[in-house]
Amino acid sequence: MSMPFQWPGDYFPAIVAPQPAPGQARWFVFSSSRILVSTSPPVTLPHVARPEDLGLACVRSQYLGELARDACFSAEVEPGTDAPPGWEWQNLRMLYGVLDDSLFALGGRALQLIDWDRTHQYCGACATPTRARTDERSRHCPACGLVAYPRVAPAVMCLARRGSELLLARSPRFARGMYSALAGFVEPGETIEQCVEREVQEEVGVKVRNLRYFGSQPWPFPHSLMIAFHAEFDSGEIGIDAVEIEDAQWFSSVNLPRLPARISIARRLIDSALEEIQALR
Repeated sequence: MSMPFQWPGDYFPAIVAPQPAPGQARWFVFSSSRILVSTSPPVTLPHVARPEDLGLACVRSQYLGELARDACFSAEVEPGTDAPPGWEWQNLRMLYGVLDDSLFALGGRALQLIDWDRTHQYCGACATPTRARTDERSRHCPACGLVAYPRVAPAVMCLARRGSELLLARSPRFARGMYSALAGFVEPGETIEQCVEREVQEEVGVKVRNLRYFGSQPWPFPHSLMIAFHAEFDSGEIGIDAVEIEDAQWFSSVNLPRLPARISIARRLIDSALEEIQALR
């Protein structure tokens, strides 16, 4: 069975940077949501003492920990900053399969932390400037005591099966002809299982049963955690909501539409179901 990416054993997350500062470190430098990578293959990230060595002025940075004995940092420059010679700004999502897997995964973590740090410079309760804590990944308000942690929005994904058929749907936002598993965000006071049942019924009018956890995937675009399930069809006829879903169908396992890219847990979830169906034949 195809499983989601796992952190390599040589990654050790941390908050406080080593002292003295390392002579070289791996830098995940962002301009808005684009990351700095080399223009010549193999595509990689800066390995320097600090971004200033490349002529870049950083607005903020965070220590990420150590990967393969390299200290790793995230950093952000002002939007519109020109890339130094030999480097370019690239959309992180487009680097899947191009950038080393461990660097790609840590890049997602870096992007989320950069976004969180930028948007929590001031307290959301009293507007006092916040301070980064060193004992945990959070920002603290010295005036009212509010503590802000990096935001993670849990979202469920469900692939319903009816015999050898898969229930797939498409959103108006999808690429032309592409279908995927159903998904939606968990609401306050709701369990993950309740969310699966609600989302499937709301979006396509179908009830499911016998949920089976498949896996999860951080999705840093911008800050989701995808939690995927297999499920069995219980009852109901397809009836789309016509807002989030523009079409949904039962597809035979031997006659599938265009599927999501392999970067996503949606594709791994679908591939897993196809492997199970094939094993039963």
